[in-house]
Amino acid sequence: MSLPTQMRFIDLPSFGAPDVMRIATEPLPVPGEGQLLVRTEAIGVNRPDVAQRQGIYPPPKDASPVLGLEMAGEIVAVGAGVRDFAVGDKVCGLTNGGAYAEYCLLPAGQALRFPKGYDAVKAAALPENYFTVWANMFQMAGLTEGETVLVHGGSSGIGTTAIQLARSFGAKVYATAGSQEKCDACVKLGAKRAINYKTEDFAEVIKAETGHGVDIILDMIGAAYFERNLASLAKDGCLSIIAFLGGAVAEKVNLAPIMVKRLTITGSTLRPRTAEEKRAIRDDLLSQVWPLLDEGKLAPVIDTVVPFENVAEAHRRMETSGHIGKIMLRL
Repeated sequence: MSLPTQMRFIDLPSFGAPDVMRIATEPLPVPGEGQLLVRTEAIGVNRPDVAQRQGIYPPPKDASPVLGLEMAGEIVAVGAGVRDFAVGDKVCGLTNGGAYAEYCLLPAGQALRFPKGYDAVKAAALPENYFTVWANMFQMAGLTEGETVLVHGGSSGIGTTAIQLARSFGAKVYATAGSQEKCDACVKLGAKRAINYKTEDFAEVIKAETGHGVDIILDMIGAAYFERNLASLAKDGCLSIIAFLGGAVAEKVNLAPIMVKRLTITGSTLRPRTAEEKRAIRDDLLSQVWPLLDEGKLAPVIDTVVPFENVAEAHRRMETSGHIGKIMLRL
């Protein structure tokens, strides 16, 4: 296969509003050991991309400075030591940056073949959310059949994924969202009850609904919800924090419920995890989740698909928080 020597990518010459992003060209990357070079067909837009563009979420030192954490496309070259994939395979994956480009380096241990019947847009909508939800809700919080989960931001890409996954593995799910339309979407995906956080106190609703609280809370709000999250957990419950959209510093919080109810508080970010940790998540997804995607029992919720060149429009859509599900770029 004859490859070009140059590729287009989304450059970030300075931090700021969506319009600071520019299309530029640079040499095609060369896959190293254990890497795939993928011709990008679709890209998922995520809040970390927005934060990186704003200058508040710098990439790790060994990561590409180019935006983008997930993509899907066709393998055009493989590095040394790659045995599970070949040129021509269609894959999606969790990148270490660099997805906002016509070609992207993807670690083979973070790559997954398209589920049955999927095109690139649907496949690219999977990695970031499924890696994040599986690592935090299943590996760390230990969700098991019969437990009860509260998912904050239920209409987001993370939220729509968490609702479906928890239901598929036998959990009862509650969710919060910011409008009736978003709450209806959460219920349609399998939530037993969706709570409009603008008109209801989720802690009061959870107490009324369950009597004793939920076993796990998947939280992307942080400080603004911390005390009410503690109140909403049942004995031996776990609060899993994955973002701080409501602030990272909680002040004057009553910590007594942690001791009285034997609560666990955990959290993680995906990007700094080691290659081995990411491969372990990928392997779990391959064995536990990909069969459900193949069978159509799970599916990404896609809000908007815009051309690669209109990346600023995609970021503006993300910043409005008006979306339900994923915002995608298509090449």
